Amino acid sequence: MDNQDLKKLKVTLVRNPIVFSTGAQNNEATPAIAYAYIGGYLRKKRYDVVIVDAIAEGLNKTWPLKKYPGFNCQGITFDEIISMIPKDSDVIAFSAMFSGEWPVLRDIIIEVRKNFPDALLVAGGEHTTAMSEYCLRDCPALDVCVRGEGERTFYRLLEVFEKTGSFKESDSISYLEKDGSYREIGNTLKSRILDIDTIPWPYWPKGYLEKFWAAGKSYGISSERDMPFVFSRGCPYNCTFCSNSKMWTQKYVMREIDDVINEIKYYIKQYKITSLQLYDLTAILSKSWIIKMCQRLIEEDIKLKWSLPTGTRSEALDEEVLTLLKQTGCNYIVYAPESGSKKVLDMIKKRVNLNNLTKSALTAKKLGMACRINLIIGFPGEKWKDIFKTILYGIKMAVRGIDEVPLYIYSPYPGSEMFDELMKDGKIKLNDDY
Repeated sequence: MDNQDLKKLKVTLVRNPIVFSTGAQNNEATPAIAYAYIGGYLRKKRYDVVIVDAIAEGLNKTWPLKKYPGFNCQGITFDEIISMIPKDSDVIAFSAMFSGEWPVLRDIIIEVRKNFPDALLVAGGEHTTAMSEYCLRDCPALDVCVRGEGERTFYRLLEVFEKTGSFKESDSISYLEKDGSYREIGNTLKSRILDIDTIPWPYWPKGYLEKFWAAGKSYGISSERDMPFVFSRGCPYNCTFCSNSKMWTQKYVMREIDDVINEIKYYIKQYKITSLQLYDLTAILSKSWIIKMCQRLIEEDIKLKWSLPTGTRSEALDEEVLTLLKQTGCNYIVYAPESGSKKVLDMIKKRVNLNNLTKSALTAKKLGMACRINLIIGFPGEKWKDIFKTILYGIKMAVRGIDEVPLYIYSPYPGSEMFDELMKDGKIKLNDDY
């Protein structure tokens, strides 16, 4: 990128350290594909972008949160984060995906404000999208929230801010007026980029991915050089426990296969990758798409391991598709039935046929894939009978050879239908303890 062609604003993206409770083992470090996509989009628009990733800079470095007894962080400290932010940063952006990160991220934003009094501080992500007003009131140091898919919305904010010195004419944002009143402009549906093949590939700073590879960090089954990747964006379903409808809406878009193949081939040449780890919300819904994708991988003689670690549906994963997946190197697949009770599945609007999912998972296992099934208990309105059905289903699947059957306790996600109902009923009080 020619420095003479750069826009005037200097943008820094800051990622907070991992927050975990003492003794927890399930919060592992992974590369920040969201920041990589936003960075790639802004660089294509000629912005000077720096990524300060507290996790990447402090892999396996853990320290206690004195302010929050019983909780720890993995990554570099607040002071170290601030020291890495370029002093001439005009805009500093943060992302809060999970609500459990918010108290720590809020504290980081406050410290950044002390050191960068004139910078525009922006926050986005799942938690921020769902709880924009709460975030703004809980963190007065924060100037504005970007809601929904971030690339185009954040870019528009930067363009408006650069031209006018204000962000208030941009779209899909939230902020507080000087009198304390809350303003919400636009909606997340309008901010979606439906032609996702126009989105530039992720920007991975030099040496960034290598830190994760050297430390053996991976989202799915670890190999030597795992590349974060997406086939699609969004999810067409409306499960009541999920925040997708606020963050992504029900618009589900899959990439063109040519673009996917070209990106994979570039990574093989550039990074000598050994595996793809898919970060999609719902990676495989179209049987015809995934069959064509697998056929292209075979035709192009692309030999990689790859996995579906986020939890997928089973509608398109019959024996024909699973056989092709295995043939092209898919070695790990995670299903997300959530419950073993038909009553609960209907209640949470999880439109899944449990018998078909079970058949698909067992077929995957028979074909030699490592297989996992995610289950949740404790949904509002769930009876003990339903909980026992879920536990029994998990035991049966484990006995039948499924490798992993984790049982999670339900947590109300901001942005989900269930969360809104619990808030309305006064069963949730928003504070740091929550």
